[in-house]
Amino acid sequence: QLELVESGGGLVQAGDSLRLSCAASGRTFSSIAMGWYRQAPGKEREFVAAISWTSNAIYTDYRDSVKGRFTITGNNAKNTVYLHMRSLSSEDTAVYYCAAGADRQKVTTGSIDYWGPGTQVTVSS
Repeated sequence: QLELVESGGGLVQAGDSLRLSCAASGRTFSSIAMGWYRQAPGKEREFVAAISWTSNAIYTDYRDSVKGRFTITGNNAKNTVYLHMRSLSSEDTAVYYCAAGADRQKVTTGSIDYWGPGTQVTVSS
């Protein structure tokens, strides 16, 4: 079992930056892939970013609309994954969910084994 807990959400102004954290417990997440999804009001949950590790490399994927603005990183020692967000706009307003899956392709395509409860990000214009 893997428990995921997000933090760092809040209310920010357009153009601001924010960092979300996802703390994982229950197993070492370096053996699986992690990611972030978001769900805006009235919309379906959508993929945002994913990360996976090998012994000598880190791999990441992003949805097109956040490339260059969002960065996903991970700290294996702390079992924590981060989503660094900058140049936020009202279109980024959503509940952000931490996710874990067997590999990065599964996380990217929605085959998720574990979800966090979510953290609200609201961007005011």
